[in-house]
Amino acid sequence: MNRHLVAGVALVSLSMTLTVARAFSPTIATVGQAVGAANGNSGAEPCARSPICAWGRGRDVITHEVRPPDMGFTYAYPFALPDGLTGGIAAVAINSKQHLFAFQRNPAGTPQLFEFDRNHQRVRAIGNDAIGHQNKAHGMAIDAEDNIWICDEHGDTVMKLSPEGKLLMTLGIKGQRGDWDESKGQRLLWQPLHVAFAPNGDIYIGMGHANESPNDTDKSPTNSSGAARVLHLDKNGAYINQWFGNKAGQGHFSMVHGLAVNPDNGNVYIGDREEYRLVVYDRRGTFVRTIQMRNLVCGLYVDPHHQLWMATGQDGQIFKIDWDGNILGAIGNGPGRGEGQFIESNYMAMDLEGNLYTGDTSVARITKMVAPKK
Repeated sequence: MNRHLVAGVALVSLSMTLTVARAFSPTIATVGQAVGAANGNSGAEPCARSPICAWGRGRDVITHEVRPPDMGFTYAYPFALPDGLTGGIAAVAINSKQHLFAFQRNPAGTPQLFEFDRNHQRVRAIGNDAIGHQNKAHGMAIDAEDNIWICDEHGDTVMKLSPEGKLLMTLGIKGQRGDWDESKGQRLLWQPLHVAFAPNGDIYIGMGHANESPNDTDKSPTNSSGAARVLHLDKNGAYINQWFGNKAGQGHFSMVHGLAVNPDNGNVYIGDREEYRLVVYDRRGTFVRTIQMRNLVCGLYVDPHHQLWMATGQDGQIFKIDWDGNILGAIGNGPGRGEGQFIESNYMAMDLEGNLYTGDTSVARITKMVAPKK
């Protein structure tokens, strides 16, 4: 897996914009679902009975912005994943020891969570005996105490693991998608996608995948909304509040594909991917503002310097942005499988040397974006 470094400025003539159009076919969709199940992405259902289903349908024919990479990062692939495992890397995260964890979409019976040391050597897999099979591995985050949090979108759970990989807490009930209703003692999750932490340890869980959200409120009395939402818990998992984004417009959102907390003021940033926007709330869930972007807002990450980063998913780049959404720089050579390219760039992590890491949900590799020497 080790490869030579490749300069991030390879696309000298890269256009400022890229129009992507994809044809939809029910046959192709069926085949895609079968392949997805084989690669650890089981349980996806078509969106139905919800106004949010139509929101993202035209996004593949919209002109997206692809910027020439201008930050001097180069690309390397030093992480060797187990042979025979071909699932995409849903998320990466780094702990205080500078060990990198990778969350891979693999079929049942195979490991999905791997730990690498600071020299990029794989040191262990956290197996199904600890976490079970994750129907669709999605977001992952590591808290201030090095606990590992993983989200299973289609299994509808968020798990907290100790630094040693021992299961400490499970939020939600596996296979029971529904609402968290504290008054009824009903503590279910609805497609959990990502987790973020406040400076005081509070937990925010972003839920609802929009274009993959069935809104199946008629299937169970545990479901009353079917809308994307943010659940706010304290560091021990006790309920504080939640808010929903069940329609278009200011203060609402179709999905919570990315989630980040500004460590300086506690504001919560939602990556509303299919609507190309950031939606900002204060720490109590009061709407602050919407920031319109020109790309899919697929992943959000706050680095150790309180800098905000945004992955553009199928637009194949990572942007350095300020907290007002202004783009300060770009990394990545756009969509594809070549050096410095991504089929879908996603959740990120940064080491103490300023190098960035991300997976690709469609490719079994981890990209190390090597920071330029100062």
